[in-house]
Amino acid sequence: MACLFYLFSTPLQTSLGIPTFGTGKVRLGLLDYPLLAVIIVPLMLIPIALRVAANLGDLRRQNFFLLNSPPRPQINFEETITGSNLKGKIKFLDSREDWKRMKLSWRVGILPPARHKVFAALNRDPSGQPPPGLTTPLPHHWEKGLDDGTGMGEDAPMERHDVPGGVFLRPMRIMSASESVNIELEGGEFELQNPPGEWPGTVYGGLVRVHWELLIHIERESGGPLLWVEPLTVLHGEDEIVNENITISDGRSESDAL
Repeated sequence: MACLFYLFSTPLQTSLGIPTFGTGKVRLGLLDYPLLAVIIVPLMLIPIALRVAANLGDLRRQNFFLLNSPPRPQINFEETITGSNLKGKIKFLDSREDWKRMKLSWRVGILPPARHKVFAALNRDPSGQPPPGLTTPLPHHWEKGLDDGTGMGEDAPMERHDVPGGVFLRPMRIMSASESVNIELEGGEFELQNPPGEWPGTVYGGLVRVHWELLIHIERESGGPLLWVEPLTVLHGEDEIVNENITISDGRSESDAL
């Protein structure tokens, strides 16, 4: 606002003999282009170089993890119905020396609907102009039908698409998680409280996808935490499910709550 007022009042200040700064004309000739190139070209290339270096670093970390990934844990669950606690037993056959502590939690959320189902519900042609909020088809997706097309640009960090399920853990847009419970590094029996709110059982449809999963969080001395995600099959209860307080976990959302 102050800048606009300064520009607006510049003619008046000039007529009164008050000197002004930064409002004169700038003329550039052919001899000035090399100097501009020295200043502008690095400003254009530095962000690209930083992005490439970050992507190479992410791919290097993923390759190191895949070459030294721990063995799959042995997990047994009791039959679980919506509204009840999750009980089971976990066992790691090979725990690493750099592991410090381990904790468990489980969560439930809504996965994005399939893109072709969204277009069918809106009576749109999948090969035509997408509706507002959806992008054109992204050919690099590693699994067809996983995303609804609301993603914009490339992933950050860059992820290897030849690994089933991906390497990085992404939060679900609508999600509820339980409290974490500590457990020994070798494993043992556990019981986790139900996530807050009322949720239906496991559903994998075209438009509605309710996903439950167990999250194993392992703190390490270096390299950041190690996460293991185990999908769960939760049975439906007999009561009606009404969840009036759900939160959207999405940076692109205009509102944080529904």
